[in-house]
Amino acid sequence: MNAVLYVVTVLIWGSTWLAIKGQLGDVHPTVSVAYRFALAAVILLAWARLRGLPLRYPLRVHGQFVLMGALMFSTNFVCFYFAEQHLTTGLVSIIFAMSLLVNMVFARVFFRRTITRKMLLGGAIGLLGIVTVFWPEFQNFGLSSGSGQGIVLSALGTLVFCLGNVVSGKTQAAGIPVVQGTGFAMAYGALLTAPFALVFGGGAAFDPSLKYTGSLVYLAVFGSVVGFGAYLTLLGRIGGERAAYAMVLFPIVALLLSTVFESFHWTVRDLVGVALILIGNAVMLTNPALLRRLIGRPAEATEPATPAQAPADR
Repeated sequence: MNAVLYVVTVLIWGSTWLAIKGQLGDVHPTVSVAYRFALAAVILLAWARLRGLPLRYPLRVHGQFVLMGALMFSTNFVCFYFAEQHLTTGLVSIIFAMSLLVNMVFARVFFRRTITRKMLLGGAIGLLGIVTVFWPEFQNFGLSSGSGQGIVLSALGTLVFCLGNVVSGKTQAAGIPVVQGTGFAMAYGALLTAPFALVFGGGAAFDPSLKYTGSLVYLAVFGSVVGFGAYLTLLGRIGGERAAYAMVLFPIVALLLSTVFESFHWTVRDLVGVALILIGNAVMLTNPALLRRLIGRPAEATEPATPAQAPADR
């Protein structure tokens, strides 16, 4: 079952970055984010009502929903939508892929889980890959440049998303089901985004074109309801640092789509950088004993297993 959830998360989230591009135009990004999660929340909560699932929770729990909505279904996506005005979808997904490393750091800070040497090694390789891909932008970095703003917004969105993982993990640990928790969090995310949409959302209130409405429906139904449902179910089962394993593969999907639909041109530097990112994530995820055999070190020196290295099906 976990394998199916991984495949669903990878394929859907790998394609949502391109769908977000279809939301950029006359409608302000904050308005589009509010539409997306309002529609997704209605679908999830209506589904819960039809199935007779409990929808009454104390104010304390709703406070957690509000925080989760602000982090996972509002602030971070506003950052990503604005970032895609400056960067191709594949490049934004590459930065987001480093949420695997951030989740591991947060697991240490908030849950006291051990960060092993292989995690540090993998993170360092992955960061080297990010620097390699964006080296020209880093050389001329400045918030006045579009690429600089895109990098900062993507990094900020990734950081906020990972904080949302912490809140979601604690919520599920308290026994809140994924469907209701995600539905309420998305509703609060849309509500929190709405005031900014009213203040800053100049331009068209809605775009009836097939491109805009089609991408909106895809993002709400598949990207939000199905994609986040699969991801957050994994999060509750195996923890945030391991649920983020999907981040290793979905940038490949995003980059392939960006190559086809956005004419993303690969350079040798891009190939090397992406390879380093994938290798770094693979190092973080590889069993320590297997990693030592690959580099020729004795397997008996294996480090004690941490919660992040436990079997996936438990």
